[in-house]
Amino acid sequence: MYSETEDVIRALAESAESVCRHYLPAGRREGSYWIVGDLQNNPGRSLFVRLAGPASGPGAAGKFTDGATGEHGDLLDIIRERTGISRFPDLLAEARAHLGRPQPVLPDAPNSRKAKAPGGTPAAAARLFAASMPVAGTFADTYLRARGIACGAKSNALRFHPKCWHRDEGQTRSIPRPALIAAVTDGAGGLQGVHRTWLALDGQGKARVETQRRAMGHLLGNAVRLTPHDDILVVGEGIETMLSLVQAIPGLPVWAALSSGHLGAVLLPNGLQRLYIAIDRDPAGQRAAERLSARATDVGITVRVLEPRLGDFNDDLRANGAAALRQHLAIQIGPEDRQRLFG
Repeated sequence: MYSETEDVIRALAESAESVCRHYLPAGRREGSYWIVGDLQNNPGRSLFVRLAGPASGPGAAGKFTDGATGEHGDLLDIIRERTGISRFPDLLAEARAHLGRPQPVLPDAPNSRKAKAPGGTPAAAARLFAASMPVAGTFADTYLRARGIACGAKSNALRFHPKCWHRDEGQTRSIPRPALIAAVTDGAGGLQGVHRTWLALDGQGKARVETQRRAMGHLLGNAVRLTPHDDILVVGEGIETMLSLVQAIPGLPVWAALSSGHLGAVLLPNGLQRLYIAIDRDPAGQRAAERLSARATDVGITVRVLEPRLGDFNDDLRANGAAALRQHLAIQIGPEDRQRLFG
């Protein structure tokens, strides 16, 4: 009988070195083992994680033993210890994210009455995107320009809806508000979801509501593909952050993963040779970048991290302008890409 837990444990074992590099980075590989001091990731040689072996039984890959304490377990136990996650469903979700797997879609409960079409499906997202209009000349264009971004109207991934329904937690009535709509697509270009940013009635900022942004559909592994890519790609979190890079370097291939959690799990395209990860200056963003970097490096993709001077690259753009941001990025872009991007 199929067990998703066993399947995840098996998949973690098949990527045991990647798991260890991410969650126990103080250790190192020696032969068929990852060796580190303990489960708290202290340097040393007490804890051994087997990186190769059968799928189960004695000597199975992914099993660990701490010679000093006698502790033993599998890679899920390591992830639990290193993240502090206590709820098992959340632990499985963390493991799936590390593996780049989508979260499962649970079947709807039986209902004798005809159910209303759910609002969070890819189909509902596609209807909302189709009902939206191009950004140029709209409040969405006004909003982006107020943040120093004049290139937003050129992206086919972005649209504007003048009356997108919004409801905060605890409210019983939805209110139509203007919104920037972003398409979340998969590797085949299929629309899997949308991201909504509700705007002020004059477009000069976000709406003054508790929940200013919300996504719908299937996001994990997918992204807002703001510009086309080839053999290089820049991935980061926010839409405004990534458009700020395009404002500084027109033609830069950029994706927005929408959050630190989704950044770590974004699925990279085939044929990619070099990946640039545009981080935000916060611990969650840096951890997500480490996770994505480890996954990319495992499949032979060269990785560089782009760091802003301030909190994120839109902060840099608004504070210092596009020319200064361009100069700051030129120092961090690899020499093999400078001519094609800055030429």
